[in-house]
Amino acid sequence: MDALSEILRSARLSAGMFLRGEFSEPWSLLTEVSATDCFDHLGPVDDLIIYHYIVEGLMIIEIPGNVPVVISAGQAIVFIRNDPHTMAGRDRVPAVSALDVVQIPERGGMMVIEHGGGGAKTRTVCGFLGGLALEEEPLLSSLPPYLIYDSTMARSGEVVRTTLEFAAAEAADNRPGADAVLAGLSELLLIEAIREHVETQGQEMEGWYSALKDRSMSRAIALIHSEPHRNWTVEQLGRDAGASRSALADKFKRYLGCAPAEYVTQHRMRLAARELAEGDVGIMEVAGSVGYGSDAAFSRAFKRCFGVSPSRWRDEHRMRS
Repeated sequence: MDALSEILRSARLSAGMFLRGEFSEPWSLLTEVSATDCFDHLGPVDDLIIYHYIVEGLMIIEIPGNVPVVISAGQAIVFIRNDPHTMAGRDRVPAVSALDVVQIPERGGMMVIEHGGGGAKTRTVCGFLGGLALEEEPLLSSLPPYLIYDSTMARSGEVVRTTLEFAAAEAADNRPGADAVLAGLSELLLIEAIREHVETQGQEMEGWYSALKDRSMSRAIALIHSEPHRNWTVEQLGRDAGASRSALADKFKRYLGCAPAEYVTQHRMRLAARELAEGDVGIMEVAGSVGYGSDAAFSRAFKRCFGVSPSRWRDEHRMRS
């Protein structure tokens, strides 16, 4: 069981709103997209994760407060918190807004941006992942603002590279199915980008780096995310994860700063918040889906976590959507 995959699966990311970029020197583009801009493609989400994959050429990425980054063919940059950023070629010119030059097809399909002065070309595929309360996910919040995924170096690179470039070619020819291919690949790209970061630079993530590297901790986290409704005790979790009760409790405290029971509760509340926002499901049904047999106990736990009752949170969130 893979903890990283289970964490992202339980985050219920939705993938869609794909874009093909055709740039030529000189060019510069400001990317500042909000969750509301993506509503028709991703539904009621409040957080975005954006990636740009370079098929040909290169681009220079600038995020305010960070050193510019150059990425080239076969590399992707993944913006974990959807920070506004500028993309440009070698020859800088004043940036224009991506929203001002994007071409939206009338009959569906991939959006296109064709921009620049006619010189050396850069071709990209961009994708958007959306979710609810992603800022509450401790793993995602521990990551840096962006990750670089190099398909020419990563173990999974050949699969990711060939699939992305195939889908981009299919989309350029307006052939059906390219969006479906990209939707399935977007979450894989995010998983692989995080995995590569953990394996190469994960010390920046402090406790999460150690937790994902530790076999029993990784399995315990995966179990909690795959079966949140289960009546977990430290003893049961330890048996299933292959660690003693005391050892597992110590690892949770040391790596993640909380007891196993606290982590279970926090995860359940994040899931409940998403369920409440996603549909017309009753409070009691949501409570049962995350392991609570009592509406009152669930409501108390939810209010401790979010500061408002489940019904109040649902009403407020739907008003924003």
